[in-house]
Amino acid sequence: MSYGGPDDQGVFLEGDLALGHRRLSILDTSKSGQQPMIWQNLVITYNGEVYNFKEIQKELIQLGHTFSTGTDTEVILKAFEQWHTACVHKFRGMFAFAIWNRRTKTLLLCRDRVGVKPLYWYKKGGLFMFASELKAFHEHPDFDKSLNHQAVNLFLQQGYIQAPHCIFKYAKKLKPGHFLSIDEQGNTNEFPYWEVEEAYQDGVENKQSEQAVKAELKDLLKESFSYRMVSDVPVGMFLSGGIDSSLVTAMLQKESNQQLKTFTIGFADKAFNEAHHAQKVADHIGTDHTELICTETMFQELLAQQADFYDEPFGDESAIPTYLVANLAKSQVKVCLSADGGDELFGGYTKYEFTAKHYPKLARIPTPIKQLCAKGLNLVDAHWLDQNKQYFPILKNYTELGSKIPKFTNALLANNLTSFFNNASSTIATEALQKMVKEVQARIENPTIIQPNRLIAYLGTLDISTYLEGEIMPKVDRATMQTAVEGREPMLDHHLIEYALQLPDNLKIKNGQLKYILRSILYDYVPKQLIDRPKHGFAVPIHNWLHGFLKKDLVNMMDDKAFFTTFQLDQSTVQTTVTNFLNRDRHAVSTKFIWLLLMLYRWSLRWMK
Repeated sequence: MSYGGPDDQGVFLEGDLALGHRRLSILDTSKSGQQPMIWQNLVITYNGEVYNFKEIQKELIQLGHTFSTGTDTEVILKAFEQWHTACVHKFRGMFAFAIWNRRTKTLLLCRDRVGVKPLYWYKKGGLFMFASELKAFHEHPDFDKSLNHQAVNLFLQQGYIQAPHCIFKYAKKLKPGHFLSIDEQGNTNEFPYWEVEEAYQDGVENKQSEQAVKAELKDLLKESFSYRMVSDVPVGMFLSGGIDSSLVTAMLQKESNQQLKTFTIGFADKAFNEAHHAQKVADHIGTDHTELICTETMFQELLAQQADFYDEPFGDESAIPTYLVANLAKSQVKVCLSADGGDELFGGYTKYEFTAKHYPKLARIPTPIKQLCAKGLNLVDAHWLDQNKQYFPILKNYTELGSKIPKFTNALLANNLTSFFNNASSTIATEALQKMVKEVQARIENPTIIQPNRLIAYLGTLDISTYLEGEIMPKVDRATMQTAVEGREPMLDHHLIEYALQLPDNLKIKNGQLKYILRSILYDYVPKQLIDRPKHGFAVPIHNWLHGFLKKDLVNMMDDKAFFTTFQLDQSTVQTTVTNFLNRDRHAVSTKFIWLLLMLYRWSLRWMK
């Protein structure tokens, strides 16, 4: 993993235990920050940042501790000595760490609250391994690559594999906000220290006035953002020109006496290019802005390496542009802020508005009628629907409706609000695919009670536990680590999350306007006309590419019997599905599902052969 830690390396060996570390030097770049770090009976190997480490260090000094480095690593070690596992409640940051207690012969793993930093572990027989990336396990001669077929089904339904699941049978991801201990006999014990569902459930609705909430939230945002600027090396920002990245950049630039560096990616295809929006925002804020236009050739070249970057099947098509913008930033900075989490915390997805508005109505419709409607939807000509959506007010905010028909179909068949919301995110619609890709109940095992006036926060809680951890965080982490840039998430400070989960629905979505309260704050920094436009996301023209330069790969996949045997997929069903798609049949499944099949195939060629 030297690409993510090119500055230093270290190994600690003791009996049957081995700890290794690759360092990207951010705080105290001298040799004194080398890991694994040893202090008395404790040894730590650690990835991430504890942004408030200086405050914790002051508290520890008052308790009699002394420090020999300027690192947060040493602070974690001595905080653990002082408070044991309770120390984590003081940490504000992103982290995955392992602490070996030489006296008790116990290893303790810990992952941050929302899973910004990854932590895989593997256990079979007498072998226990852990790593920041799954590919590290392949280096061990006893690594068993037996597949977890539940995880395969999860991937084909949603495009990612959330914790604790992993593509391999004997490997897992440590869940966010959890510890895992293992003793000398190999006994493991996993236990939580923070859960977003509890943060939602235990809080009380914020009933302050809109102006009071705005002032309080602005202060909390400033605090969270400024913590992410703590660094001994240059810091930049990924700027898309959307609400979240514009807010982070604008607030930080206003507080800074230096011109901040911002970076964005555009596309040569004008239908997908939004780089000009970022440029206008950067011009207004006054940042030092750099832009790169992503061409189809760039995408082709990098797609061949995607299975190396994302060493578990991964379906987010914006992974390559994310890598490109991280690589662009690398030439000027070593740390870059990414504004993920704003949608989940403040009601930024149309699916939240759709669910809140339409599920109560759908719940009153008899099941036989909903089943009939679902069958009818599968007969709809997607192209015709896209051309005539103005006649259907419920669909006015949706683009590329053809790819969303499966989601509408699945949502119709849901039997409660949580499954309605989850089904709406699934790529599986046709009966043949449902038989082949069996449903996996893996999102929220014990659904949280929905609090009055906080339905939007509840839906955000579901996404933070699944989509954010399983798709968004790995996308940014792997892209930045691959380019030796540290990606930081200023929107995901747990104080900010806990505050946002208590805000009522009408401050998140108001009169059809998504992220209402965030917009209100942003308009104090950036003119409304630069921001107000339909939500676009980091869209990539995969439909065109699947019918173009990737078509050959799809044909090869259809003929690869070993692929279907390995993943227990029905070759005939897949061949029919892909052929319909390539022939642009009006009953073809969503582009996303075809993409996921191809990503699974490409991953298998790299890691299963």
